[in-house]
Amino acid sequence: MSMGAVGVRLSIDCGSASTVAVLTWADGRASVLSFDGMPFLPSAVYVAGDGRVWTGQQAWQAAEEQPGRLVPSPRRSADGDLVVDRTRVEAVELAAAPLRRAAAEAERVAGEPVRDVQLVVPAGWGPRRRTWIRQVAHRAGLAQPRLVEAPVAVAEHLAATGVRLPVGSSVVVCDVGAGAEVTVLRRRSAGFEVLATLADQAAGGTSVDSTLTAALTNGRDMAASGTAPWATAESVRVAKEALISYPAVTVPLAGQTPVIANRAMLDEAVRPVVRRVADLTQQTIAAAELAPSDLAGIYCVGGSARLPHLGEAIAERTGITPTVVVEPQLVAALGAAEVGSANVGAAAAVDVPVPPVRRAVGIAVPGFASLALFWQCIVTAERNGALSVHYWVDFNWGGLAMAAVFALLACLAAGTVLGSLIAARSPTPDVRTEGGKVSIGILAAVSLGAAIAGLYAVVTSQYFTLPVGGFLRWALWPIVPIAVLAMGMAVVAARQWRTPHGGWSALLSAPTGSVVAAALGMVLIQYSLTAPRWPHVMMWVDLAGRVGGLLLGAGIVMALVTPLMFRIILAAPIAVISAAIVNSQSTGILAVCYAVAVAVWWAARVWTRIVHPTTATAASALPPAGGG
Repeated sequence: MSMGAVGVRLSIDCGSASTVAVLTWADGRASVLSFDGMPFLPSAVYVAGDGRVWTGQQAWQAAEEQPGRLVPSPRRSADGDLVVDRTRVEAVELAAAPLRRAAAEAERVAGEPVRDVQLVVPAGWGPRRRTWIRQVAHRAGLAQPRLVEAPVAVAEHLAATGVRLPVGSSVVVCDVGAGAEVTVLRRRSAGFEVLATLADQAAGGTSVDSTLTAALTNGRDMAASGTAPWATAESVRVAKEALISYPAVTVPLAGQTPVIANRAMLDEAVRPVVRRVADLTQQTIAAAELAPSDLAGIYCVGGSARLPHLGEAIAERTGITPTVVVEPQLVAALGAAEVGSANVGAAAAVDVPVPPVRRAVGIAVPGFASLALFWQCIVTAERNGALSVHYWVDFNWGGLAMAAVFALLACLAAGTVLGSLIAARSPTPDVRTEGGKVSIGILAAVSLGAAIAGLYAVVTSQYFTLPVGGFLRWALWPIVPIAVLAMGMAVVAARQWRTPHGGWSALLSAPTGSVVAAALGMVLIQYSLTAPRWPHVMMWVDLAGRVGGLLLGAGIVMALVTPLMFRIILAAPIAVISAAIVNSQSTGILAVCYAVAVAVWWAARVWTRIVHPTTATAASALPPAGGG
């Protein structure tokens, strides 16, 4: 039984419009596989009457007689069965046909089945779509594939072909195919890390084709006249590509006389699309918390990368003239092969990032706030009845709870650094990946934060010689929701389902302003409750408590909402209420309110940056990986 071609790797970029396959040999040579004399395979498939699915030239020729049986973009299909001209066929089978054809061609060239397979996927794909593409690959008869994000593959290809991208530099990849996906990446010593990605299905070649079709047909519904929409779309697509080089072309349209398309019509159709791509580029750079001056370059790839005026629009928005990569339709598949080679041959060197000042502040502020509150709780607690059987301590439970919350926030803010430190000393390859480092770092941060909170409780109980149960309740229960959310993020990072906008470091950083306001508020409240109340300072002591309540209420609001206007609107009533109820019994209530606010803040970040990111990507769409 054949074990497969040794040292040969197959990399496939299956876009909405075309499929590119690259075979890489053990000596590093790469061959772009040819299909019907072309360096790519059209992704369109034809469903025959007996249910068989045809690809390539055979599909297009058959579609001339029965156009209703052609499926132009099978990768957009949903799960389950589809009915194509009264023939029922599985959606997964349609999407698997181009991959099966690529695998067969690779086996013909290599002489044996290729078992080392890489599939290119968009960076914005979540777990559902990644699972779906693995099912498609399995149906196509491929070995279990490794998924490579398209912008990472492009960046690896750029680095391999001599583009200067030193470790620590950042680069933007604009993948403009049937739609658009813009990604900011940073180079690490072990590869490229996605910092932010935004996508829009309406910002690519499909939208240009639709606008150009409407202009050429005067808005007439070709399907209503008995013409397959894909036939008109294909004629317009060919005309669009020709107009990039020629001032005018003749476009044959089924069911009507040929029409003339000129460059002005193309410019009009292109204008809103290139503007949208430029906006996406600007927004993605901002989401990565970078300025254009921080970038090593902007590179355009994909089947629509050569759209007129695309470079000018991006340059107008960012101040950087982008570079269209040589062979933009092939570069992702070529880069995917290089990603595999780098991962196999590289030593597991892991860089340990030194956090910039902003990140260091995000770690230090909650860390020092936690220590300050814990110290104040210890030194200001009042012992009562120490020499009797009715011994008790007036202790600030709210201060202990907030100290525990701040300890966990400080540890989470240092999560990526902790992950890199652990990965640098780990022999496990999975831990050395970007997702593995983040995942193990988050778990380590949760464990460390919980351990510190527990240590606070144990130390306090021993110091006052009281049972530890009550101290543990106030130290551990408030941090449970945050810890659960963080462990969910660790799973997301480990599976590499999605990288949040701005990167993991930004996601894990606590709201510094809220921490400062809440910590200072609790310090002032505790001071007002325990300071000597001499007649000449009593008013000032009481005022300190009310100001502390105001600050703590403001800290709660700053954790709950982000827009400044909403903060102003909510801060007034909540801060006044928290100031009004300040007393020795309410500190625990206020601390719990703050802990809940922080948990809500974390939940909102997980939702908007991971579960349902606020991008232009539709949740149910299957966006193209490029090559449209």
